[in-house]
Amino acid sequence: MKGKKYSIEKIIQILSEAKMTSVTAVCRKYNICTSTYYRWQDNYSGLSSNQAKEMAVLKEENESLRKLVVEKELENQALREFIKKNES
Repeated sequence: MKGKKYSIEKIIQILSEAKMTSVTAVCRKYNICTSTYYRWQDNYSGLSSNQAKEMAVLKEENESLRKLVVEKELENQALREFIKKNES
């Protein structure tokens, strides 16, 4: 089961809050695993809210472009096979 999706602003807030209390207390308060907290810390620590948003947008764009490349590769492969069959 997938957990709640937190906004980037909320993640930054949670990371800041953990600096003033304990990681365990913050994880308990927001019902998140410590592994999630540390993953967020690795990804967003030291970033402003705007920088984190920009990074998320870039990651999304990157994923979209990767899918497009795979799609084009499949199209190219199909065209190569079609040409090969028609050459015979």
